[in-house]
Amino acid sequence: MTIRPDRLSDPAVRAFVEAVNAGDRAAFEAVLAPGATMSDDGSDRDLTEWTDREVFATRGHMDVESESGGGRSLVVRYRNDAWGEMRTAWRFAVEDGKIARFDTGQA
Repeated sequence: MTIRPDRLSDPAVRAFVEAVNAGDRAAFEAVLAPGATMSDDGSDRDLTEWTDREVFATRGHMDVESESGGGRSLVVRYRNDAWGEMRTAWRFAVEDGKIARFDTGQA
């Protein structure tokens, strides 16, 4: 059972998931705060390089299994053309309606 992106509680997180699933780089960038940062498996990464490689060049897709923390923590079955599918955890810091940071890694 998954949660449809349009049912996610936090509007910024909802827009993030919808942009990833649509492969819409402009919408993705619009939901990010200036200077947004991220980490993958506990290591800080360059957000632009990581999303190019892990999301846009490889057709990333998020199937949300659950949400908590007001919709700012997700468990997701994430898949892309490079790695296939894996169960991942995502945590978002939202400031003024924009994603200021996200942390992801295997769940």
